Amino acid sequence: MRKIYVFDTTLRDGEQSPGVNLNTREKVEIAHQLEKLGIDRMEAGFPAASPGDLAAVNAVARAVKDVTVIGLSRSRENDIDAVREALIGAQDPCIHVFLATSPIHRKFKLRMEKSQVLETAQAAIRYAKKYFSKIEFSLEDAGRTELDFMSEVVGMAVREGVQVVNIPDTVGYMNPAEYGAIFKHLKQSVPGIEQVQLSAHCHNDLGLATANTLAAILNGADQIEGTINGIGERAGNTAIEEIAMALATRQEFFQAKTDLTLTEIARTSRLVSKLTGMVVPGNKAVVGANAFAHESGIHQDGMLKEKSTYEIMTPESIGLKESKLVLGKHSGRHAFREKLLELGYELGEEQVNDAFAKFKILADKKKEVSDEDILAILEEKLIDTPEVFQLKTMFVTFGNEATPTAKITIETADGLIEEEAEGNGSVDAIYNAIDKVTAEEVTLSDYSIKSVSQGKDAQGEVHVVLTQNEVSAQGRGLSTDILEASARAYVDAVNQLIEKRKTFGKRDRVTL
Repeated sequence: MRKIYVFDTTLRDGEQSPGVNLNTREKVEIAHQLEKLGIDRMEAGFPAASPGDLAAVNAVARAVKDVTVIGLSRSRENDIDAVREALIGAQDPCIHVFLATSPIHRKFKLRMEKSQVLETAQAAIRYAKKYFSKIEFSLEDAGRTELDFMSEVVGMAVREGVQVVNIPDTVGYMNPAEYGAIFKHLKQSVPGIEQVQLSAHCHNDLGLATANTLAAILNGADQIEGTINGIGERAGNTAIEEIAMALATRQEFFQAKTDLTLTEIARTSRLVSKLTGMVVPGNKAVVGANAFAHESGIHQDGMLKEKSTYEIMTPESIGLKESKLVLGKHSGRHAFREKLLELGYELGEEQVNDAFAKFKILADKKKEVSDEDILAILEEKLIDTPEVFQLKTMFVTFGNEATPTAKITIETADGLIEEEAEGNGSVDAIYNAIDKVTAEEVTLSDYSIKSVSQGKDAQGEVHVVLTQNEVSAQGRGLSTDILEASARAYVDAVNQLIEKRKTFGKRDRVTL
């Protein structure tokens, strides 16, 4: 069975999703989980973008041990130097150098002729070889590049001794037949092509990223590049979990497999969703909430008789539990600990006690506490940003013929501060009162609510993004009362913003 290498770019291309801005601690947390998932190669960021990005890539490089850590670089010596600095301490470093090759990019972005593109790429590869034994080279917008010129550039990269050549469908323009044919053509026409691995990197603008990537595998691609949950620029990237499960479910057809630990897929998906604030749609393949749900009577009848009638893969295969043990306010610590083990969490005594205390508070408010509720408790930050401000109490008055008013008490280093404010609505009043306490001038860039579980007494999770000048920060709040969750999310975001200001550097963004 042919092995397909998995190149994860959640921390680089995935972080370029609009509204997503991970701090160093969050990147390291995701990196550790990606290592558990078993990816082969991890693109940790774009070090030349900012000092903050360089530091975050270095933190990831030092944190993980069993995965190749990669830094992205334009075909510039300064970028290559930044990657070199960022990957100091990495067990297995690799540089990812790229240059655009398509006619539209050559004319409007690079303002280069073909010969200049070829010379620039060659010079960058040669410079990178001085410092790196592992090099991946990408032809940005390869999907719209002439086949003869593409072959010429790939041939140069092969002769220069790179290990991986990436053929990105940068703008999600290709269809499976076209994209697969590119790999077949390169395999057949480029001398020495067997000396390198060919990689597929697809974007999802037309909803074809997974299909195009699988077509590349069928035509000889050795590596696939993507993100967890398919996040990324515009419509996103190839979803790694979809490729992994397609190969696992249809092994006889594809005759290829990854080395991923498939039972870590669900947990990895949840973590990335939590830290990026990007909610996974219920109908998302593999990891969506409805991926293993059946409502139709016909489907339910079939499932009761034989699960394979309507399920081509099992929830257990990606790390989910089919049965749910319902816990409530009368449950004890022992039952709670057993549930944690069932969900795959082995926590220390202090962490168990903290989670159990939160569970008891929630159980007093709800008739039943679901697995999703418990996961939400566990996946609230176990390591918090320093709390400059801590919400203590809130009192909100509202009437359809009265102006909403909120009274907030917040603990600070100087003691408790209480403020009252009005607003256009209850949430607006709460946020105005918090602003009075913090004295921070911020803009609310995004506000979203989702239900953690089902029922009228479900916990609500609020996600907010606050912006101050060029710095943005995310905050999350969890409660059965959506106004309390809103307040907690806002205070959390203010604390994150204050912490982020200490290390913020202006960022550049790049896409392949």
